[in-house]
Amino acid sequence: MAPTLSAIRIYISGLVQGVYFRATCQQEARQLGIKGWVRNLPDGRVEVYALGEDKDLEELKKWCRKGPSGSRVDTVQTSEDQIEEGLHNFKILY
Repeated sequence: MAPTLSAIRIYISGLVQGVYFRATCQQEARQLGIKGWVRNLPDGRVEVYALGEDKDLEELKKWCRKGPSGSRVDTVQTSEDQIEEGLHNFKILY
């Protein structure tokens, strides 16, 4: 039986740009087998779209609450999202 996939969108605010947040988020997501993307937003937040199994998405959310060393996470907002077709890996959007 194939695993059930879910999609979430995460918005992270704080000191999260210029501290390798996107690169380390990409590493974490790929280790968890999550597909999707991460990008900086003009307002200083980071946005993540993640598609994967619920247990793996929970691990990614935990990671987003602490972020990489050098970052400071103030708030994390998470919501369920539509499943995007055609995602093959986890990438950084510029």
